[in-house]
Amino acid sequence: MPTMADVARCAGVSVATVSHVLNDTRPVLPHTRQAVLDAIDELGYTPNTLARSLVTSRTRSIGLAVSAISNPYFTEILQGVEADAVERGYSLLIADPHDDPEHERKVVQLLHERRVDGMIVAPSAAPRDLLAYLTRHDVPAVFLDRVIDDRADGSPRFDQVCAENAEPMARLVAHLAELGHRRIGLVAGLPGLSTTGERISGYRHGLAAAGLPHDERLLVHGDSGEAGAERATAALLALAAPPTALVTGNNAMTIGALRALRERGMSVPDDIALCCFDDFAWADLFAPRLTAIAQPSRDIGARAVQVLLDRLAAPDRPTRTVRLPCAFVHRTSCGCPEQPARPHTFQSPEEGTTP
Repeated sequence: MPTMADVARCAGVSVATVSHVLNDTRPVLPHTRQAVLDAIDELGYTPNTLARSLVTSRTRSIGLAVSAISNPYFTEILQGVEADAVERGYSLLIADPHDDPEHERKVVQLLHERRVDGMIVAPSAAPRDLLAYLTRHDVPAVFLDRVIDDRADGSPRFDQVCAENAEPMARLVAHLAELGHRRIGLVAGLPGLSTTGERISGYRHGLAAAGLPHDERLLVHGDSGEAGAERATAALLALAAPPTALVTGNNAMTIGALRALRERGMSVPDDIALCCFDDFAWADLFAPRLTAIAQPSRDIGARAVQVLLDRLAAPDRPTRTVRLPCAFVHRTSCGCPEQPARPHTFQSPEEGTTP
């Protein structure tokens, strides 16, 4: 097996120069760097990752703590994280916190003990222990999908990457109102999550913009899962004046809502219109096809890696929150006829920087 010394001889440089090229520990002239890379390729040299980590105090690994990895939305985020990490020469260690605050802190500690260079975390609804651990141990971290503005001035303690939530949700409500609906229900996610709060805010804003009253009975929590959404939808349908249109807060809750409608023999959109936050691969296969907000999930994952690596390169830079735009995918479950496949993208400031 070729060694670093073999690479140095082949490239006509010192072993120290080869080390600098491999570890980025000192600038190397472009033609010298290329000679080293050519020698590595010619000899089939494989760097010793453990030895490199001892030299650089870096393992070139990233910890990812994301709940519900089976959820298609988080699966696509994971794919975005993994693809960008590998492209940049990093490996990925993955753990599922199960949206449980105590388990969340445990898995983050385990990832930290594996000496990952930094972490990407989708925090739970009660992340106090998570924040305390990351802060106490000064762990470079990026929050994913769910944001936490926890300083006294409302700014984030950690970098964050997420999608826009409020405006796309308001657009769904406005669209249903434009179709003549006056009682629009919302099956919201788990209380305490920023995504839940922001989508509720968008729902209320959409109602107000359409001149519709906000009836608290039409807002129920499906707790971000299928079973909870099925129960919540059943409660809405049992009202004396049930909604004529329904918006679900994520893809899992859309499935639960559809089950509740099927149990009651209700047809979409003939008996009730349906729109959902989160598009997914088979939304286009339902009959009717689901009108949805599509989040840029892979881009969210890739951007989280980029933001984390920026943090590793400049630990003292100001924290920032990066928000990516969503797309309105107009299909037929809202009660509209078939539309050309031209999704509308919500434009937004890509990122906000906080001190």
